[in-house]
Order: sequence, then C-alpha cells, then structure tokens
Amino acid sequence: QVQLVESGGGLVQAGGTLRLSCAASGRTFTSYKMGYKMAWFRQAPGEEREFVASITGSGSNTLYADSLKGRFAVSRDNAKNTVYLQMNSLNPSDTAVYYCAAAPGWILTGTASTYDYWGQGTQVTVSS
Repeated sequence: QVQLVESGGGLVQAGGTLRLSCAASGRTFTSYKMGYKMAWFRQAPGEEREFVASITGSGSNTLYADSLKGRFAVSRDNAKNTVYLQMNSLNPSDTAVYYCAAAPGWILTGTASTYDYWGQGTQVTVSS
C-alpha cells in the first residue's frame, strides 16, 4: 500500500509563490520508490480534476500541463520519499485543492484514472 499526505497549501496573494509537498509512505512504496511515478492534480469548485504535472521515479523526466509550463515545477527527493510542486506567479485561477497521486510505472500521463493512490488534498487559495 501507498499513503500520500500533502502539505504546504494556504492563502497567498496574486503574484506570490507556494511550494507544496507530498510525503509518501508504505512498505510497497519505500521498497520500490524508483518504480513509482508521481503526479499533481488540482480541482477547483465545480470543475473537473485537472492534471498539473508528473515525474518519473528517478526524477529524470517530467510532464506538465501546457497551460502551467514555466510557472510550476515538479521535483522529488527519494531520500525523503517526498515530491514537491513549486508554484510561481500565482493568480486567482490557480485556486483549487491540489492532490498528489502515485502509480507504479514510468510512462508519464496526465490522466487521473492511471494513478492508483491519492492523497487527501491541500487547499490553495490565491487572492486578487
């Protein structure tokens, strides 16, 4: 099993930055972490869950939503079993609950159904 816990959300003014963290645990993950891809999704009120970014187990490859490329950056520290999402130049349209997800494999996708494990989410609110 894999457990994911997000943190780092909060209230920020437009133009500000936030860094989200996702701590992974569980025997399966810690034993085979290099074989798990990780991703971030977000969901605004009344909207569908939207892909943000994903990263391979080694951290060598990443995939971003086209609309967020250049503002957001995903990274991971396998020694700490943690994946990060650095968010810059935030604007009110980035307001959402941000979810961390994981799945075995190395083919990166932006499709939520291809991820097996999910965190509970962390709220990000950007004020104008």
